[in-house]
Amino acid sequence: MRKILVTIVLILSVFYTGLLACTDIGVGKLATVDGSAISAQSVDGSYDSRLIIHPAADHEPGSMTPVWEWIVYADRRPLVQLGEIPQVEHTYSWIQTSYPFSNEKGLLMGETTQGGARETANSADAIMTIEQLQAFALQRCTTAREAIELMGSLAVEYGYRESCSRGEGLTIADGEEVWWFEIYGVGPLWKPGDGPGAIWAAQRVPDDHMMVNGNASIIGEIDLETNLPPGVSADDFMICENYLQSTIELGLWQEGQEGPFVWKKVIGTIGTWNPRLWRVFSMFQPSGNWEYGGDTSQYPFSFKPDEKVSVYDIIELYRDVMDDTPGSQLAQEAWFYTDRNGNRVLSPLATPQPGTDIRNLLGLPSTPRLIGVQSTSCYFINQTRSWLPPEIGAVSWFGLGNGHKATVVPIYAGITRVPESWATVNRGIAKIDRDAAFWAFYTVDRLSNQRYGDMMPRIDAVRIPLQQKMYDMQPAIEETALKLYEIDRDLAVEFLTTYTNSLMIEVERAYWDLADTLILRLP
Repeated sequence: MRKILVTIVLILSVFYTGLLACTDIGVGKLATVDGSAISAQSVDGSYDSRLIIHPAADHEPGSMTPVWEWIVYADRRPLVQLGEIPQVEHTYSWIQTSYPFSNEKGLLMGETTQGGARETANSADAIMTIEQLQAFALQRCTTAREAIELMGSLAVEYGYRESCSRGEGLTIADGEEVWWFEIYGVGPLWKPGDGPGAIWAAQRVPDDHMMVNGNASIIGEIDLETNLPPGVSADDFMICENYLQSTIELGLWQEGQEGPFVWKKVIGTIGTWNPRLWRVFSMFQPSGNWEYGGDTSQYPFSFKPDEKVSVYDIIELYRDVMDDTPGSQLAQEAWFYTDRNGNRVLSPLATPQPGTDIRNLLGLPSTPRLIGVQSTSCYFINQTRSWLPPEIGAVSWFGLGNGHKATVVPIYAGITRVPESWATVNRGIAKIDRDAAFWAFYTVDRLSNQRYGDMMPRIDAVRIPLQQKMYDMQPAIEETALKLYEIDRDLAVEFLTTYTNSLMIEVERAYWDLADTLILRLP
């Protein structure tokens, strides 16, 4: 009967599902050149890209805290309170953009939508969105394990609520470990008191491995006797107690059914080809001979890179547009012409990120889903190092707009403020806002895509020296911060806050200057 009711509700209801966007990367500490643990996310789509810092706070015993909806769209629509839960006596400082991503204790995370079986569509009575769960975890937790346990328990008790897609996933890093967390609803009929309000599982990324998620579940087979993936220890996997019963109630699995219970096929939704998975596997483990166009649904949960990875490698990964691969748009014959000397020439109008109008005009094939895309609101590569105080060792390399062209700045976990222009978006107005940093990067991106061959080298002439200076400065800045920290923590935090703010202002001004130059080079 429950299966029939769920089917009827799904047919009669229209559930909001946003663009399946975002690319997540996780890298274990033994897979990196310096022992950093890495969690990264691109926020692909039109989301709130303001940077907001919430200070640490003490709260009255027995007080309550609100549960909000529309956090990811808060730049354009008011928050709606869905409910409240008991407050804790102390909350840590934390940083959010579209999605919360960092706290002062060095807990870092990144989000991506997962789709999910349509039967897992949430109930209107569920109140815990992924971004609200992230906020609560960053306010209250210091490790990835604590965060997973808290988010899972809150979603089970109060119901998981979709905000952009039915399922969600998170990379979570704490300096020692990197975990992957997935969560789904239990169907539209759930009500508080009915039982568990979410289905979730989390798997640890082996220390010498890395993983990638491109909007599809990656947790594989689960042994129904041990409740563990084959070959994975109980210390490296967590799962809600109700996962099997909930999937049976939703009609996704039958009691006594034979055959392997493959999480990503039973609960998640996964296609046979994901170009972003192929790109990351083939780039960092070329010895695997991963075939372009092959069945990526058979890829493992994680893999050991052929060479150790740096945080700078992951930053560059978020610029990737599949150059020199079968998926490159720049290799399409329509972009080439023959000059007066008979030479085959690539047009300066050729771009690796062509829009629909240009593709239709020239007869270009659809662009494979790239890692670097024009629709990105912001992105961040989280680096956390356990041997340093979290205020210094946890840093998020944060960029606005299209990762292919942007410059990232280091945002240390303990900083207390950002320039007002980085806390402003104003994307809803019908003109460029020079008081909002986002518009500097957005304008450079949109202008340069009109004459990419001419303008991209000019962007790189600005971007590369800026970026390299930050990389070169990082050891000295952190050494100075550590010396200050040994004297006075607050002094070190102020030093890093001032440094981060100065870089934000410098990069923003450079991109406004670049935009003013590029506009004169339009055809």
